[in-house]
Amino acid sequence: MSTYDHYTSPPPEPVWSVPAAGAARFGWEYDNGRDRLLALYQKGKDKQWDGAKRIDWDLEVDPYDPLGTPDEALSLHGTRHWAKMTEKDKGDLRRHYSSWQFSQFLHGEQGAMVCAARIVESVPDLDAKFYSATQTMDEARHAEIYGRFLHEKIGMLYPINDNLQGLLGDTLRDSRWDMPYLGMQVLIEGLALAAFGMIRDTTDKPLPKQILAYVMQDEARHVAFGRMALRDYYRQLTDAELREREEFVIEGCYLMRDRLRGLEVLENFGIPRREAEEYTEQSEFLHLFRKLLFSRIVPCVKDIGLWGERLQRAYVDMGVFELGDSSLDLLMTQDEEVAERLDRERFAAEEAERVAEVEGAIADGAN
Repeated sequence: MSTYDHYTSPPPEPVWSVPAAGAARFGWEYDNGRDRLLALYQKGKDKQWDGAKRIDWDLEVDPYDPLGTPDEALSLHGTRHWAKMTEKDKGDLRRHYSSWQFSQFLHGEQGAMVCAARIVESVPDLDAKFYSATQTMDEARHAEIYGRFLHEKIGMLYPINDNLQGLLGDTLRDSRWDMPYLGMQVLIEGLALAAFGMIRDTTDKPLPKQILAYVMQDEARHVAFGRMALRDYYRQLTDAELREREEFVIEGCYLMRDRLRGLEVLENFGIPRREAEEYTEQSEFLHLFRKLLFSRIVPCVKDIGLWGERLQRAYVDMGVFELGDSSLDLLMTQDEEVAERLDRERFAAEEAERVAEVEGAIADGAN
């Protein structure tokens, strides 16, 4: 069955063409590189995995409650519409919200794959090209996994959010080689990690927890890569060049905070857009998510050297300035540990089942 049969509304065009800008860059130094970046490249090779095998796709998922979402997290909860909804309606709403979230994850991962490939093409340093090549494979795997989850377990997809598409387009159209890093590795990946982490840490459903934990383990390396490469490069830029990049960050942060709210879901349930905006703005769940959204972005922006006065004022206005002192290294270490612990628990249980089967067979033979 075609993906188009699963879309709530068909994308306006089958292929989105973004004009490429900037130069492809070749470097001729093959025996030199930054030790930390080459070590990250080695880790990227060592940590490759197969989404068809590492994830237990036999786990069942209720498409009408894929994530175990509580009523209070739904924007319509407590409104005049909620009282009129049947249990079936509420299940449909959960399905649509989960589909919208994971569809944006899917489209974002395709964008990350294209951006990583663009970095391979445009970055001047060979060590960065090496690592970006491993990231391109990571992002392809993530897109594969989210696509499979949506097709097989939820059976519904949403088109890419207009504002996410706009930010992705701005990132790809810019001719400066560092912009795919800044737009994708810092902003879009930072947003994604916050969303992934919030669901990973709250869902009681084993399949989405596995998917998110394993994807986040990869993304921790990607963020580290962006930090290393941009921190080195931004030390060389003029104040004017740094301010240009800070303006891009400010605009992108406001856009993500104000526009990525899932209004398309409520509109599909017949809620007028203005009313849908009011409900989402009143949602305590959305306010919490917005706070968490910047937990990965603000400390990364500060770490790479974009911390001018206007950017700081913007973060004060958003109420997230204090997150600049958060430890990204600690967050990424935790992401690694969650995935490794999940592996140990899963494979220990499977090994115990195999041992029990063998012992049972031996006992049957003895009888």
